[in-house]
Amino acid sequence: MPEIPELQHIAQVLTDRIANRPITDVDIQKPIVIRLPREDFEAGLLGASFRSVERSGKFLLFHTDRDSILAVNPMLNGRFQWTSEPDGKKKAHARTCFTLKFRDDDDVQLGIRYIDERYLGKTYLVDANELDTVPVLNEQGPDALDPALDLAAFLQRLKRYRGQVKNAIVNARFIAGIGNAYSDEILFNAGIHPFTKISTLDEHRRIRLYQSIRDTLAWAAEIAASEIGQKIDSKPRDFLNVHRKGGQPCPTCENPISEVAPNRRVTSFCRTCQPT
Repeated sequence: MPEIPELQHIAQVLTDRIANRPITDVDIQKPIVIRLPREDFEAGLLGASFRSVERSGKFLLFHTDRDSILAVNPMLNGRFQWTSEPDGKKKAHARTCFTLKFRDDDDVQLGIRYIDERYLGKTYLVDANELDTVPVLNEQGPDALDPALDLAAFLQRLKRYRGQVKNAIVNARFIAGIGNAYSDEILFNAGIHPFTKISTLDEHRRIRLYQSIRDTLAWAAEIAASEIGQKIDSKPRDFLNVHRKGGQPCPTCENPISEVAPNRRVTSFCRTCQPT
């Protein structure tokens, strides 16, 4: 699942590459991911230009020059991929859901495909003043990198939650943009066991959790941007310390990293460095 570090960079790359270029073709292959009639989706985008692409939580928001927004929730497996005129002559990826094509400065056709291995992603096209009607987006809490989410605001929100700490920080209604991978990294860096009850965390550990969220996402964003570059369909994770590293030595204490999968969600942590 793409999270803040990847999506932040992808949004910037898309803005740099496709902003202010008219959409010359809208090709829908798997309409199941599009949450409006095919003809409305095509008419709403054909001839329009994107002014910018922004990230909100785990959504990518494509702002058009028609005061509308293409809101994409990639869910578990959704991703964008570049395509160009030579690529277009080849067979598209089997799980391509739709393709948007543009013209660049040299009048060469390029575009982006939205690919989703399991068709779980959701795409909406709404007027800018109706963005609050988009499901999930309209229910999420503040973005994890929102400047308004300062320490005081974070601690106040945390008081509302009584369950396990990992469940809270992956809950978009609490804070948006953090998923399974980076929650493991955040908790490792904070030295907090993922299944610790929030009610048992004293103020010092709550502050440490907040600082780890900011520090971990900033650290990962820099590396992800470097490794992704222009390859917007990639999702580098090898650099992570514990996530999906079960059985490997902990980078801090060298004891084996533990890995469990309650509710089929892999959780990786170090029992030595994250005892409680």
